Amino acid sequence: MQIEAYLTFGGNCEEALEFYTQCLGGKVTALMRYEGSPMDNAQLPAGWKNKVMHSTFESEGARFMASDGMPGAPAPSYGGFSMSVYVPQDKARAQRVFDALAAGGKVTMPFAPPFWGGSFGMLTDRFGVPWMVSCDQ
Repeated sequence: MQIEAYLTFGGNCEEALEFYTQCLGGKVTALMRYEGSPMDNAQLPAGWKNKVMHSTFESEGARFMASDGMPGAPAPSYGGFSMSVYVPQDKARAQRVFDALAAGGKVTMPFAPPFWGGSFGMLTDRFGVPWMVSCDQ
């Protein structure tokens, strides 16, 4: 069994996926658009046809899925959870990941040594997604 996160965006999923590719490495391994899907009907606005209906992002054995929510749906709001990235034994790389994810977002806990050891930081990225970045160094 695997438990994976599924992020929903309000029309900027593709932009977010490009951002995560830059921040985390990895790549989008699956991407389906609304156009040509069963959702492509008279109710689908023309400007929404090219939006992401489903995608999978993978990096170093980890993955999450993402999509643009249905047009007219409430804007996504992320609360009560965080995406978590663990970078083993490479503090400099963990710092780079943290800094990249924080660009244009808000740092809620700077990347620094916490009382339990290693390095840890928390942020909300520019898409409103909360992240925790940790390293054992």
